[in-house]
Amino acid sequence: MTGAGYTALVALALLLPVTGFLLGRRAARTARPSDVGTPVEHATFETLHTASLAAPPLRAGLTEESARKAARRLRSLLGTDALCLTDRDRVLVWDGEGEHHGRHVMEQVRGLLDSGRGTAFSGRCDDVDCPLRWAVAVPLTVDHRVLGTLVAYAPRESAVLARAAGEVARWVCVQLELAELDRSRTRLIEAEIRALRAQISPHFIFNSLAAIASFVRTDPEKARELLLEFADFTRYSFRSNGDFTTLADELHSIDQYLALVRARFGERLSVTLQVAPEVLPVALPFLCLQPLVENAVKHGLEGAADRGGRKTSTHITIRALDAGSEAEVVIEDDGAGMDPERLRRILRGEGGRSAGIGLLNVDERLRQVYGDDYGLVIETGVGAGMKITARLPKYRAGVHGS
Repeated sequence: MTGAGYTALVALALLLPVTGFLLGRRAARTARPSDVGTPVEHATFETLHTASLAAPPLRAGLTEESARKAARRLRSLLGTDALCLTDRDRVLVWDGEGEHHGRHVMEQVRGLLDSGRGTAFSGRCDDVDCPLRWAVAVPLTVDHRVLGTLVAYAPRESAVLARAAGEVARWVCVQLELAELDRSRTRLIEAEIRALRAQISPHFIFNSLAAIASFVRTDPEKARELLLEFADFTRYSFRSNGDFTTLADELHSIDQYLALVRARFGERLSVTLQVAPEVLPVALPFLCLQPLVENAVKHGLEGAADRGGRKTSTHITIRALDAGSEAEVVIEDDGAGMDPERLRRILRGEGGRSAGIGLLNVDERLRQVYGDDYGLVIETGVGAGMKITARLPKYRAGVHGS
């Protein structure tokens, strides 16, 4: 079962007690003649629908804005007169009657924030007409850290409300934990991209500039073209916006990279590029294919240099093909290849600090975004070149080129 599926089941399980609490309030309603299903089914649907509306704001974390957007839905889930959400320092939102109670909330939940244990207390109020006389406060905890509290208010003490508030708070904690995971994933992706950028060798930059300089006198127009290619390549590689790109943009950057490599190695490197126009808009993780091409160039030219010491040529083939619901990208070279056991160690992260960082990085990122079925497929052997295949779904929720 996927992590998303497991999370959905957990969230549903947490909500079932709340659904039961609400049935008493909602099942008694008279069904309209046009309604289909029993009152219990309608109450269950309404509860789950309300929960689904409250979830997206909470996935941004516990902030004043997310609390404001979610509070009314959470109060509806509990069917209580008022609800308050706090962080560790202040009241984030009050929804419902008796907003003047908000002045005392933080001092009433201070012990809870320190201990992480829920508490109930009498409403402190000088207004004889105020209906709020009792409250239950529950901690909002992620990874054993208390981020804030959920406080539900009612006219009188209620064991049922206390239990329901605990279940709703647990469901809120699941959403906040997912928000933390989202942020961790973003930080991980940023770190991986920084690693890939660091892999753009200073030697490559130096050699590219040296190759450009060599044309300044003999072929100024070519030097100008290469300088523009270099500027565009580095601009794309070091861009700061977006975790994803399009296949068209990634292939364009690869073409610029290869133009710079060919300026240095000339006829020693030849490239065949075959691209189906239908797959150009397909979105994929940023800097996902470029490291594979760099790997092909490195191993291809190594193989070319090792054949008896002669400077023979190497050939690289890049294909981006339409495969129904997927795009299939194949990068193949006829270079030195690699021992399969060494490759397995690299993909397990055991190849050393710098060995195969591009292959490992790309394989892990594809699996994180699309699932384990979408890792790299690599065919190689010593002296047999290397063929790398990556499959990319044409459409995947949350994956959009920028």
